Amino acid sequence: MFKRVALFLATNLAVLALLSIVMAMLQNFFGIQLGGQGGLLVMATVFGFGGSFISLMTSKWMAKRSTGAHVIEQPRNEAEQWLVTTVHRQAQAAGIKMPEVAIYDAPEINAFATGPSRNNSLVAVSTGLLRAMNRDEAEAVLAHEVSHVANGDMVTMALIQGVLNTFVIVLARVVGRVIDGYISGNREGGPGIGYYVIVFVLDMVFGLFASMIAMWFSRYREFRADAGGARLAGRDKMIAALQRLSQTHGESTLPKTIQAFGISGAVGHGLRKLLMSHPPLEERIETLRNAPVEQVRGSVVG
Repeated sequence: MFKRVALFLATNLAVLALLSIVMAMLQNFFGIQLGGQGGLLVMATVFGFGGSFISLMTSKWMAKRSTGAHVIEQPRNEAEQWLVTTVHRQAQAAGIKMPEVAIYDAPEINAFATGPSRNNSLVAVSTGLLRAMNRDEAEAVLAHEVSHVANGDMVTMALIQGVLNTFVIVLARVVGRVIDGYISGNREGGPGIGYYVIVFVLDMVFGLFASMIAMWFSRYREFRADAGGARLAGRDKMIAALQRLSQTHGESTLPKTIQAFGISGAVGHGLRKLLMSHPPLEERIETLRNAPVEQVRGSVVG
């Protein structure tokens, strides 16, 4: 579990580190100046949102490659026909275009949704889910993933990550200039190597806090998708599916790039809980049980 958290953070922090190095090279080796705070903000916005939206636009392609998912073009058997029919019915109820439906080979019970928009998405389930869940439970999992798509979670996550990346880039450099100026006595001639070391460290520190914010939103949208799954498939089916997941402790072998969009996530406590993309399954079940009927009915954006 800790290894998964560490890898997730390492990926996000590596992006910030790369951005820090690229911006330093633009300033020092190519003579491109950011032109004060306005120029810094423009550059940070371009870098901050650029990587986030590139990831969003390539999300379906990356998900298929990283999981080896087989997209069902023509159902080859009754199980595949049921998957396509169920997703089609739920997509119509949620008011979105039919997502691509795929199966990927993995031992755990899991599924995920991804794609650049509500009308250009992919819903995939693991072979482990098809073996371990009955049709009612699998229907609820599919409804949960369709709800992620209908709620626009992929786009929202990309926007939040872009804002956070921009904030980290700007704040690290503003604070870095203040610290470097204090240490150097506000020397003439621009920032020295110490400034870039300070900025690099601040990118890592602020990036860690930004990851906590992103993971908080990820946990919040899981509750919304659970409620949306209850609306599309039925509350009892959604609770039964989450209970089945809890028997496997919510383990996931999904690649880090799409793990936050799966129905199952790792378990964390204390500080590690702040870095988890999914709330504890027990908490999700209890929230769903206690949710007013009106809230469940209004959980999916149509």
